[in-house]
Amino acid sequence: MHVELLREYCLSKKEVEETFPFDANTLVFKVAGKMFCLIGLDNPSSCNLKCIPEKSIELRQEYQAIEPGFHMDKNHWNTVTFNLDVNDKLILELIDLSYELVIKGLTKKIRLEKGL
Repeated sequence: MHVELLREYCLSKKEVEETFPFDANTLVFKVAGKMFCLIGLDNPSSCNLKCIPEKSIELRQEYQAIEPGFHMDKNHWNTVTFNLDVNDKLILELIDLSYELVIKGLTKKIRLEKGL
């Protein structure tokens, strides 16, 4: 996965913004102000994505490249390392899942206001 492909894919989603809330090297993609993807630009070899806890366990058992989220809630976030045993298609699917989980966590009012 190339960082520019990840960036373009995330930004193609509805109501997504890219921010640097932590430092100048950590790019964070948010939907309606909530994080769904983080990537370090100083070494863009992995990203953090939100996930369903049960699915996280399965993915971590199946793929060497998927580990508990670095500096994140280990139950709800995974760190996915690029160019190991996870192909780009699966990474894009995991981005979709993360985005959808964040949207589901929004209030109905916010979802309606944002057209989500």
